[in-house]
Amino acid sequence: MSVSETNPRRLLPDFSRGGGILIAFIVLCVALSFASPYFLTVDNLFIVARQSIFIMIMALAMTFVIGMGGIDLSVGAVLALCGAVTAWLLLAGYPTIVAVIAAMALGTVIGGFSGVLIAYFGMTDFIVTLGVMSVVRGIIMVFTEGVPFFGLRIESFQYLAQGYLGPVPVPVAIGALLFVGCWILLNRTPFGRQVVAIGSNAEAARLNGTQVRGVKVRIYMLSGLFAGIAGVLLTSRLEAAMPEAGLGYELDVIAAVVIGGTSLAGGRAMLFGTVLGALVMGVVRNGLNLLEVNTFWHQVVIGAIILIAVGVDKFSNRASR
Repeated sequence: MSVSETNPRRLLPDFSRGGGILIAFIVLCVALSFASPYFLTVDNLFIVARQSIFIMIMALAMTFVIGMGGIDLSVGAVLALCGAVTAWLLLAGYPTIVAVIAAMALGTVIGGFSGVLIAYFGMTDFIVTLGVMSVVRGIIMVFTEGVPFFGLRIESFQYLAQGYLGPVPVPVAIGALLFVGCWILLNRTPFGRQVVAIGSNAEAARLNGTQVRGVKVRIYMLSGLFAGIAGVLLTSRLEAAMPEAGLGYELDVIAAVVIGGTSLAGGRAMLFGTVLGALVMGVVRNGLNLLEVNTFWHQVVIGAIILIAVGVDKFSNRASR
């Protein structure tokens, strides 16, 4: 039996199984449109899209990680370090393209390092990525001395997060391209089938000829790469690199993936649901701001959403069994 036969439903279009989250998203938007007259304005919807794009980009790669049965807690820290390196190179006079490529390469290397420790040394993904998060956060503070890098008013760099392709903001266009690429990779290539097969049963996937270790390393490299891209875009958006950038982003990213229907137990990955999950997180935060809810309650609401999503995932897994 081939890897592709281990889960026939896996080959269905992703969006054919995202009805529940889509309905929840629509209901949430309708409720907020009644609660605040400013929610459905064009300007506010663009704000939601821009704010969600950083989480969405990282969540696309996290879908592969969680679909494989893993976890990556380092993405927020990698985002911050890649943003700081991008800013440092730009302030040193390097061209935008060089700074961007360096940031993406750095994110990929960090992700690959985590992947090697997990795949080849048998270390637990939770502990490895938690340790990498701590190390990278420390490196950021040493590298920046705790001081933000300002003065990134470079037109070519600003365009990455502030420009438009026709009526579409550039970061939204970048996110759309990354989504298409990831969807093809997950649903139309042997690599995507191997990811889900490992999440379903790693030993069975290995016996089927899947190079489990190599696939794991590449998945964590993808996670680091996308965190680097998000770091570049966030730095471009802020025109500055903040040492504390990305704090708590890993929770939002994981929540977006789980809310979207990807199973924490592995074996199921839903990219379309992930996009909706990221938008739900963005809409919730935006709605709380519009309703002038005390910021201390924001984390309470986000935490409750995560708990509900995990509970639904657990119930779904039991029901399917």
